[in-house]
Amino acid sequence: MNAESLVSKVWNFCHMLRDDGVSYGDYLEQLTYLIFLKMADEYSRPPWHRDVGIPEWYNWQSLKARKGTELEGHYIELLRQLGRERGMLGQIFTKAQNKIQDPAKLARLIDLIDAETWVMLDAEVKGDMYEGLLERNAQDTKSGAGQYFTPRPLIRAMVECVRPQPARTICDPACGTGGFFLAAYDYIKDHHMAEMTAEEKQALKHHTFYGNEIVPSARRMCLMNLFLHNIGDIGDDPTISPTDALLAENPRRHDYVLANPPFGKKSTLTITNEAGEQEREEFEYNRQDFWATTSNKQLNFVQHIRTLLKENGQAAVVVPDNVLFEGGAGETVRRKLMETTELHTILRLPTGIFYAHGVKANVLFFDGRPGRAEPWTDAVWFYDYRTNIHHTLKKKPLRDEHLREFVECYKPGERHLREETWSEDSPEGRWRRYSREEVFQRDKTSLDIFWLRDKSLGDLDNLPEPDDIAEEIIENLESGLESFRSVLSALQSDTEADPIRRSGSHGVE
Repeated sequence: MNAESLVSKVWNFCHMLRDDGVSYGDYLEQLTYLIFLKMADEYSRPPWHRDVGIPEWYNWQSLKARKGTELEGHYIELLRQLGRERGMLGQIFTKAQNKIQDPAKLARLIDLIDAETWVMLDAEVKGDMYEGLLERNAQDTKSGAGQYFTPRPLIRAMVECVRPQPARTICDPACGTGGFFLAAYDYIKDHHMAEMTAEEKQALKHHTFYGNEIVPSARRMCLMNLFLHNIGDIGDDPTISPTDALLAENPRRHDYVLANPPFGKKSTLTITNEAGEQEREEFEYNRQDFWATTSNKQLNFVQHIRTLLKENGQAAVVVPDNVLFEGGAGETVRRKLMETTELHTILRLPTGIFYAHGVKANVLFFDGRPGRAEPWTDAVWFYDYRTNIHHTLKKKPLRDEHLREFVECYKPGERHLREETWSEDSPEGRWRRYSREEVFQRDKTSLDIFWLRDKSLGDLDNLPEPDDIAEEIIENLESGLESFRSVLSALQSDTEADPIRRSGSHGVE
């Protein structure tokens, strides 16, 4: 059975559960629990005979043997007990809950999963099946799952530029469902597996990928996604931490950092005030290793990622536009990044490629460097894949071929051979070099640089299709709303902090 047919088979059952109020995300979580149990049961049998650490009373067979309310009660107890186990088993089932209230439908789902021999399926089939389910879940805009799912063509282009090598470590401090890990794993496997030693293959499976994910459901799906792709094992202690990566400096340094940190400008903390009401207030990470103290989550992630890199380590990170132009802490971070690392490439991305609406994003590529007085960044190369580019999630989604020219211009492994496609004679070129001096002379050291003419502003023949225009308007409205929410949050925080303003008094008697 191929991945596509397997996705259809397990996804079609979700429609029946939707009538009972089970969301896509809840369904995917229940699949995660049950497929993991089924695979553990298969590993415990011939020819593997492995001790998978699951008590007999709570194994797969214990589920198959029950029906009706007895099944429902046993399943609830099973989830609670397995969440107390050690290793990956306990991590998969941490805070697990039964979301399928109809025991008959739970029994049908168990029968559906029992019909497959999951261990014997090729890792690519199992992995592609789960990735397919994650993408369908991300398409459900009401669930908000899209924020944990980065478009796979973008991830593959970033990985192709970085070109990860065997026997190195790869980190993602906000790993979501593990998309960067899987793309890096596939790249190493496709380009290096033939010459890798047995030790390197074991390291790739067990000691290559490290990350953080604070959302329990996303972390659970990440662990399962890696497991189904043959990364890690049932008995391993997961290398995906549930802690907030920004809270403290990580003592481990990595060869590669690939990330798309969560969108949302401000870091906030929910507290309970003296009246017993919940309030949200801005939260600043006070770290000695940061250049600037700020509540801007994106700027904090950029600073944190810089600290994660080994000397000559490589980073590729998706950031929103505000990181490129914001003043204050933003300017400090940009200047320090250009001085202490080699910030060599910025890819400007179009709207319409992310499942989260209103996102205007870029990819920063920078390499770690040892300390010295002179700035490491000599020039920044920009590829503008935004101006006059129109994508929609349904009619024209981002595909690998759309970023092919960027990867060719990037020249992975041969950056010294780069040549601009822009010139005075070729003003439509999307690939352009700006020297460090040119950037430093810009107001606030802004990296928000454009040079292409927007054809839709003056040429009616080049207007996008009406539905593309409508979707772009929605994207811009969503982006504007997000900005207004940030302003409102800041105003509310100021009011709550100032008792005179909160009481309505102007201080005049």
